[in-house]
Amino acid sequence: MRAIRCVTYGAPSDLKLEEMDDPAPRDGEVVIKTEAAGLGYVDALFVAGTYQVKLPLPFIPGSEVAGTVVALGAGTPEALMGRRVMALSPRGALAEKIALPAASCIPVPGNMSAEAAAGFIVSYCTALYGFETCGALRAGETVLVLGAAGGVGMAAIDVAKAMGATVIAGASTPEKREAAKARGADFAIDYTKPDWRKELEPLTGRRDVDLVYDPVGGDFSETALRCLAPGGRHLVVGFAAGSIPKIPLNLALLKRCAIVGVDWGGYIRANPADNVPLLKTLTKWIVDGRINPEPAASFSLSEAPAVLQSLLERRSVGKPVIRFGG
Repeated sequence: MRAIRCVTYGAPSDLKLEEMDDPAPRDGEVVIKTEAAGLGYVDALFVAGTYQVKLPLPFIPGSEVAGTVVALGAGTPEALMGRRVMALSPRGALAEKIALPAASCIPVPGNMSAEAAAGFIVSYCTALYGFETCGALRAGETVLVLGAAGGVGMAAIDVAKAMGATVIAGASTPEKREAAKARGADFAIDYTKPDWRKELEPLTGRRDVDLVYDPVGGDFSETALRCLAPGGRHLVVGFAAGSIPKIPLNLALLKRCAIVGVDWGGYIRANPADNVPLLKTLTKWIVDGRINPEPAASFSLSEAPAVLQSLLERRSVGKPVIRFGG
C-alpha cells in the first residue's frame, strides 16, 4: 500500500509518499480500506514535532479516517465486513489501509460522503458538546465564533445554526469571511482589527453576544470575553494562535459570565458512553439535512504534505480532506 510516513520531525512539506506492507488485523481489529482522511492543525504539529505530546518516530500522520472494512481480526463481528465506517486514530490515516479496533468504528450514514465522514467526528462532536453540555446554548441566542474559517470554526457555525442560534463569524481575511458566511454564518467580522469589537455593536443591537466559541486564544480571547453580555459563556476550545491568554478574572465577575473549558476528548475518555447521544444527534441532523459536514476542499494523497504545511502556516480554509482513489 501507499502511505505518507514521517521519519523525522520537521516541515510537513518534506514528507514523502512511500510503499509499505499492508496492515494485518490483530484480535478485535478491522482493516479499513481508506476512502478519505481528515487533517487538522494538530496533525501538522505532530509532524513538526512541536505539539505538547510527541508521536514516536516513524509514524503515519492523520487521525481521522473513513472507508470500508475489508478484513477482520479474531473476535470481530462478521457484520462489519464491507461496512462503511469512520473512526479516530492517534495516527495512521494517511495510508491506503489502516488497522483499528472494531469498537472505535462508527457506521457512516447512507447519505454522507466519505470526505464528509473523514472530517466529521472531532470538530462536530466538540462543537455539539461545547454548545449543548458546556454552554447550554438556547435557540435565539447569539454566538461569536473565533477562527471561523478553520475546520473547527466551520463545524461550530454549522452546529450553532442547527441549534437555532444567530452566528457571527470572526475571520482574518475577506476570503475566510466569505467562506464562513457560505457555511451559514449570519455575519462576519475582521477580528484582527484593533477596534473589531465596535463591529459587533450594530450586529447585536448593542447587547453583546451570549456565547463565544474560542479555538484561537492569544490576544483575541480577552477582547472576545469583553463582548459577552451579562450571563454569557466563553467556551475555551483551543489555542491555535500559539499562546495561552491570561484573562483578568475581574471581567468574569463584572460580566457575571462563565469561562468554560471544552475538552471533548477528555470528556469521552472519562465518560465513553456519553459520546453515543452526541453522535446519534449529529447523524440524525445529517440525515435530516440540518447540518452539512462536507469539507471545504479535498486533495489527493500525494498533495497531503503541502496540505499539512498549509495547516501549519494557517493558510488553510475549512477542513481539508485527503481523498483516496478507488
